[in-house]
Amino acid sequence: MAIERHTEQPTGEYFRPHRVVVLAMDGALPFELGIPHRIFGRPKDAAGRPLYEVVTCSIRPPGPVRTDADFDITVANGPETLATADTVIVPASYELGPVFEQGVLTPELAAALAHIRPGTRLASICTGVYVLAAAGHLDGRPATTHWSDAERLQRLFPQIKVDADVLYVDDGDVLTSAGVAAGVDLCLHIVRRDHGTAVANDVARRTVVPPHREGGQAQFIQRPVPEPQLATTTTARAWALGRLHEPIQLRDMADQESMSVRTFTRRFREEVGISPGQWLTQQRVERARHLLETTGLSVDQVARDAGFGTAQSMRQHLQAALGVTPTSYRRTFRAGNDGVNGQVASGT
Repeated sequence: MAIERHTEQPTGEYFRPHRVVVLAMDGALPFELGIPHRIFGRPKDAAGRPLYEVVTCSIRPPGPVRTDADFDITVANGPETLATADTVIVPASYELGPVFEQGVLTPELAAALAHIRPGTRLASICTGVYVLAAAGHLDGRPATTHWSDAERLQRLFPQIKVDADVLYVDDGDVLTSAGVAAGVDLCLHIVRRDHGTAVANDVARRTVVPPHREGGQAQFIQRPVPEPQLATTTTARAWALGRLHEPIQLRDMADQESMSVRTFTRRFREEVGISPGQWLTQQRVERARHLLETTGLSVDQVARDAGFGTAQSMRQHLQAALGVTPTSYRRTFRAGNDGVNGQVASGT
């Protein structure tokens, strides 16, 4: 992961929002097709200007596009719109034909994708990854999709490093996600990457979704909704979030639920998808990011408030999670707050 400048920035009175173009194909899932509009349509800068412009296009001239529901949609933009994109998002489709069967693009789809400019950021939701794969954008790179499609994806495209166990993969200029809710996670991750945790968390609050699920979190959580009368780990998590600045032991968290450490650890992993220790580290990294972006606290103080204890410990954790030092991270987003959009990019 490295610091990069990805979007054309405001200069003087000029301001151009980052343009996200969503590719609508026959067989589209309306829910997933609408995710980019919901997430990228929310963020605004300090002056109230939209940070993103979201446009939908078809692979054909403007007109109807079939969905997997009992209605069609009308798309007002043709494939030439892809040439205007800073980011292209390819949602899922259940009518990809030769892309699903032989791993090759139809002439119509290939012609549409040819409009995309070199250097454009690409992202897929669920089976949209097949389009990026068939176009050669994922050769030799890591990627994910819905767990039920991962085996076929790997078989059709053996040159891709398919990981079926994660919510999304950020490989810098190409990002892929699992299905449905993971598409929300991916889009929030992109907002966070572009504009920081405060902006992304505001979008999440307005959308009423969790502000951050790490990409490496498991797709399949055994008990995402606890059964009636079954004890959960919710109280322990709330208790820990209020004490991130303090040393927290696994025994302390288990005590909040009156469970043994063994039972608590098993139940926590079933509900959250990761271990209590991994979850605590993620929350502390998020806390550190927020403080680095929004306060003038020293790095030592941020480390203490986030629960890392020392600046060296926080530096190691941020380097592992983000690929940058605390000072570099703060410099990037301080610049963004002054009118230059810094971006933390994974995988570059």
